[in-house]
Amino acid sequence: MKDKHFVLFSCSCLCFLLAFCGCQKAKSSPHATRSATLRAPGDGIRKIQHIVFLIKENRTFDHYFGTFPGADGATSGKTSTGRTIPLLHAPDETPWDIGHSWRDALIAINNGKMNKFDLVESGDLDGYKLPYTQFYESDIPNYFAYARNFVLADRMFSSMAGPSFPNHLFTVAADDEGILDNPHPNHYNWGCDSDDDQSVPVQKPDGRLTTEPPCVDFQTLADSLETRHISWKYYAPPKGKYGYQWSTLDAIKHIRESPLWAEHVVNDDQFVSDALNGSLPAVSWLVTGDGSEHPPLSTCAGENWTVQQLNAVMKGPEWNSTVVFVTWDDFGGFYDHVPPPASGISSLGPRVPLLIISPYARKGYISHTPYEFSSFLRFAEIRFGLPALNERDAKSGDMLDSFNFDAEPQPTLILSARKCPIAPNLTWRMSTLWDRMKNHWNENSRYSRQ
Repeated sequence: MKDKHFVLFSCSCLCFLLAFCGCQKAKSSPHATRSATLRAPGDGIRKIQHIVFLIKENRTFDHYFGTFPGADGATSGKTSTGRTIPLLHAPDETPWDIGHSWRDALIAINNGKMNKFDLVESGDLDGYKLPYTQFYESDIPNYFAYARNFVLADRMFSSMAGPSFPNHLFTVAADDEGILDNPHPNHYNWGCDSDDDQSVPVQKPDGRLTTEPPCVDFQTLADSLETRHISWKYYAPPKGKYGYQWSTLDAIKHIRESPLWAEHVVNDDQFVSDALNGSLPAVSWLVTGDGSEHPPLSTCAGENWTVQQLNAVMKGPEWNSTVVFVTWDDFGGFYDHVPPPASGISSLGPRVPLLIISPYARKGYISHTPYEFSSFLRFAEIRFGLPALNERDAKSGDMLDSFNFDAEPQPTLILSARKCPIAPNLTWRMSTLWDRMKNHWNENSRYSRQ
């Protein structure tokens, strides 16, 4: 009798969830609003007066753009058991975060075999392999719209096989001084604001591993800009707010502990007004917190936040001289099928998405040129005649293949925010419940045969 009640209850719940999920899908984006763009003054790359590095969190190329037509994407992945399994539909909010530390990355990459993502921390819980999931165009239609109208890069790799902290350092310095992981214990106040008990593992050039404080001091692109009196800002959540841990210049001692910090590091909420008012600096970095898409946060809400920033740029007076590089900082534990190239004593990290949005970006172009975060710096150095910081950015792909400065500038692409799912985890919960029901019935069948 108890089994009958369990089955009846489970079936009732399943029917309710099916009905509820059916009306909770995120609405697709309406048609875009477009308007002509006036040609900017200058020749070639000098048409670009404003460079924005917009950095989001923890997604791979296959996880977001594995189904994009013409790109090198995958819809299935290899596991540690040798099986090839389909990449399931990803929930808008993930049920949990998954491992994406330095060690997780090495496990997942498995010397280029790309077949152990199920072995990262929380990568296989009760048979649910969250790393082996992906989004469809209906889930992220605005990102797909940007990719169709501007540039999508399918050979963009994170700069090191590991998590946010070292990869964010590469976005400002083309270097991480051998740092391999996020500060531990994780108090969300990284860098020079970290507590006395926080440290990071560091790999020395000779391969030795040490543990050091997460406050470093080396030259960054911001220093190069400052020396040449070229304007710059770092937009990020302020101290005490979620997302402050990604305010990367906090880890650079001579910036954090000098007037440069107060003069150039500003609240991420200021970006929209600066863009609308025509007050963007020559170079800026932009990170955020709740809109970062860091699991388990909503991808839909994060996409809406990105659309708000890009709409502000396109509605502002400086659109015709701006490029925005939209990327994600590390693999987040999610599957990608392309082995990252070697780099020094380690390798680059798995691929991450990159959208290049500018009036001079090649329309509908899929770049197969290898890039990494140091490529952002190389592009800025070429544009403003700055010396390379080190060998890494000097040799990085400069992204110029993604532009056509002689073509007519592309029009704006003003998109609308979407209505996000009210209960984004229901599809996952429904699937989990169904698996539990099947397991329950299988167990009862086995016992009844004994």
